[in-house]
Amino acid sequence: MDIVLGLQWGDEGKGKFIDLISEGYDITARFNGGANAGHSIERNGKRITLKSLPSGIFMKGEQNVIGTGTVLDPVSFRKEIINLQEFDATVQPEKNLIISRKVHLVLPTYKLLDIFMEDNPEYTTIGTTRNGIAQAYSNKILRQNLRVGDIESADFKSRVEHILKRDYRLLAGGDMILPSLEEISSEFFEAVDFLKKFIRTETELFLNTALSEGKKVLAEGSQAAMLDIDHGTYPYVTSSSTIAAGACGGLGISPKKIGEIFGIAKAYCTRVGNGIFPTEIFDELGEEIRTKGNEFGSNTGRPRRIGWLDLPALRYAIMINGVTQVILTKADILSGMKSIAVCTHYELEDGKVETISGSLPENARPVLKWMESWNADISNLKEASLLPEELKNFLAFLEDELGIPVGYLSTGPGREQMIKMKELELVE
Repeated sequence: MDIVLGLQWGDEGKGKFIDLISEGYDITARFNGGANAGHSIERNGKRITLKSLPSGIFMKGEQNVIGTGTVLDPVSFRKEIINLQEFDATVQPEKNLIISRKVHLVLPTYKLLDIFMEDNPEYTTIGTTRNGIAQAYSNKILRQNLRVGDIESADFKSRVEHILKRDYRLLAGGDMILPSLEEISSEFFEAVDFLKKFIRTETELFLNTALSEGKKVLAEGSQAAMLDIDHGTYPYVTSSSTIAAGACGGLGISPKKIGEIFGIAKAYCTRVGNGIFPTEIFDELGEEIRTKGNEFGSNTGRPRRIGWLDLPALRYAIMINGVTQVILTKADILSGMKSIAVCTHYELEDGKVETISGSLPENARPVLKWMESWNADISNLKEASLLPEELKNFLAFLEDELGIPVGYLSTGPGREQMIKMKELELVE
């Protein structure tokens, strides 16, 4: 099993890379997260955002798995499937999508609870997508939630209604204007009936059987390493395990069966929501990169915060994931700039810090190395040897600093705008 995951704070371009390489796999499997993740894929000049669906959904003859470590909102899932089939009528998710019976459900009141907590000064506000993801995961840990397999039980409806009424009693104590309980219940149960059209099984058995038969599995993570619930910039993180180890837990596959671990990183950094972001750019340069790179949330439309590439954070992410090669995206966005910067280390009162963990002392100052940018349009290049010398120098610098190769370079948003870098002779 190979793994693809983000190395920064999300939005690195995982969907595009997975869509590109998934044709070499038999199965693509999502191992964490829910509809709070948005993977944008461009096909035939059109763009679609996948939320809960694996990015290999367009590959004919390939199976796609929504694994046990994810959470699923039936209402959002139904809308996503309808949108997918309007985008590409040839896709047949009823045949090539398999959902774990152990996936936890996102109930309609969970979004309301998210909003309540985000807007209430009594709670820590972290800037979530308000999709009810944290509520689903917290109820999972509290052992109070329902799973996909439960939709087959005779008392499923009464159990859902019990939870919804309980949540409404809690929410009634606030100042929220609540939608009709009957309305959200009706929409939810209609979506559950829609969900019943899809294959639901013990995906751990399905995946391990496939691996034993010599089939190739690609594990796909949502969000990114610095948003991991345990190892990220807590509390400004997501609610699931986003790292390579999370793929094993989320899919029920032994670490012994892991092969390549592809880590996706941008040539600069972005993040959405609150939290530590030491290399953030606050002037018009940040706005220029945001506009040029279309740095707005694919799921929410929120403007992303912009910062220079953070090598200490990237080294940390590579270390905890065991990344075997980096996939670098958005280098084309830095084309034509006078100069670009990279944070090489952090300076403290008692010396420098090379690698940071999920936290950083408040007095740490990022030290930037300024480099010459590449004044060239790379969007149509197909061979690594044709890249501008300045970009070759940039890639050589990154490989030297990170200790692993840059395996692929994205040169634009299109599916085919990706160069495999093996043949590149890096400049000394």
